[in-house]
Amino acid sequence: MMDNRRGDKIVEIEGYLKSLRSFLPENFEKYISDGKSRMACERCFEKVIEAVVDLAFLVIKERSFKNPDYTREAFEILSEKGLICGELSLSLGKAKSMRNWLAHRYGKVDDKKVFDATKNKLFNDVEEFVEAVR
Repeated sequence: MMDNRRGDKIVEIEGYLKSLRSFLPENFEKYISDGKSRMACERCFEKVIEAVVDLAFLVIKERSFKNPDYTREAFEILSEKGLICGELSLSLGKAKSMRNWLAHRYGKVDDKKVFDATKNKLFNDVEEFVEAVR
């Protein structure tokens, strides 16, 4: 049986993914030329990953797993416990790093990298994660 908070967080994630799909242009040229869409995509990317991290921590707490010392470790713990595969853990960890880069602007954002990660990895990874912890 799924905890209400976990179910609510999944609904939140699915809403962010739906919004992101509506904002994300079909190709990089349109992405780079439309500043509003690009900024909306970046913000949705941030919100999706924040919610995924929240969900990971909820699952860890529900199952009384070891508390992570740092955020990315949450995915490693879920992988060690067999809830997600190692490849997904690594991929979500990279998405978390990209989210931090976008949120805190540590330097120039590589728009191509963000677009490609969003278009080619984020949706599948997040949907796989949600299914695994559902």
